[in-house]
Amino acid sequence: MLKFLFFVIFLIPLCLLKNFWWMIHSFLFLVSFMFIFVFPYFFCWGSLGYMFGFDYISYGLILLSFWICVLMVLASEMVFRFNYYSCFFLTVVVFLLIMLCCTFSSLDLISFYLFFEGSLIPTLFLILGWGYQPERLQAGIYLLFYTLLASLPLLVGILYVFDSVNTMSFYMLSNFFFLNVLFYFCMILAFLISMPMFLVHLWLPKAHVEAPVSGSMILAGILLSLGGYGLLRVFSFLGNFVFNMNFIWISISLVGGVLVSLVCMRQTDLKSLIAYSSVAHMGIVISGIMTMNYWGYCGSFTLMIAHGLCSSGLFCLANISYERLSSRSLMINKGLMNLMPSMSMWWFLLSSCNMAAPPSLNLLGEISLLNSLVAWSWFCMFMLIFLSFFSAVYTLYLFSYSQHGFYYSGLYSCSFNYSREFLLLFLHWFPLNLFILNSDLILLWL
Repeated sequence: MLKFLFFVIFLIPLCLLKNFWWMIHSFLFLVSFMFIFVFPYFFCWGSLGYMFGFDYISYGLILLSFWICVLMVLASEMVFRFNYYSCFFLTVVVFLLIMLCCTFSSLDLISFYLFFEGSLIPTLFLILGWGYQPERLQAGIYLLFYTLLASLPLLVGILYVFDSVNTMSFYMLSNFFFLNVLFYFCMILAFLISMPMFLVHLWLPKAHVEAPVSGSMILAGILLSLGGYGLLRVFSFLGNFVFNMNFIWISISLVGGVLVSLVCMRQTDLKSLIAYSSVAHMGIVISGIMTMNYWGYCGSFTLMIAHGLCSSGLFCLANISYERLSSRSLMINKGLMNLMPSMSMWWFLLSSCNMAAPPSLNLLGEISLLNSLVAWSWFCMFMLIFLSFFSAVYTLYLFSYSQHGFYYSGLYSCSFNYSREFLLLFLHWFPLNLFILNSDLILLWL
């Protein structure tokens, strides 16, 4: 693992040089493909070095981090073209990638906590430095306060673990069980807010709306998966106590998912609609993890990977329209088929993935999670019916309203698409539909 980390760390001096944008993009692509070849065929800890290593869950999320960071550089070409502090932008992206790789490959709780919190700082820089409106300051404060305040109890819980058993290693902690209500809440609250769960999700739409395309991509792609990864890790030592309390979170997540889906249907802001759909999808992921069964774990991991690629692609599409029309409103972003007919296919492909149409990875994840939740309780079926139906409704609303009808009469010019944008969307869509051909890698890892 260290060889990949050093590879990325030594990109930082290159970031500070002018006109090295595409060189760094190529190097990040190279390290992504190199990482594919260290696939852990044995489902245990591998590539160990000092306090870093990865198992199967970590591997998938580290690979996703590399991939999304490559696509962030590809999507933010406007920063390079207008020289909008492009060197500093690349430095922030590479630093964020280092933090994410260290988070997912940490072998003990305290280093995981430090890197988990450290990954918020570059994200905040992206929102405050390259956001669009002055309201980005408020979005940054929301992001910091929600995530940092919830992380203080997590730090107390980690110190309690060390005081009790004198170890923080994930591997060693799986042999212990902690039966304490307060400890349970301390350990999972930060991850529920990071995902985010309904009722503590208000920071996410705000952050997405004010963030640049790169900030939205990393938020939707990786930072939401950090919460799910944290839950999968800490549940290994929370013991049987988890079974008694998890019905609370499953109920909130499923009911919240339905309510957020209803909110999506009344949105007129492109980015806000995609952000709220993320909350609805993450509600199902939280519920799947909380069932504590095989299908729930595998399905939640699958949906985290799928959601990372799909939501990131939709934010790229929203940004492509925003760069031409300078508005996120659906009232202005309508009839786009007349203006950019070649983009309509990508809108359709990524929208169909968002509502879990075959052959996307979303379908695989949602079927697994349906299995796990219905096995946990028959009553979940009613909420899942509404969730699946409404997710199709708001995705079709997004596609039909943005692509069909007359285009906005106030438009006077609109440029065609660049091959860079087609490549960007293809690199989101292709892995999202390719993995279904070898789905046992994603579903049979426990």
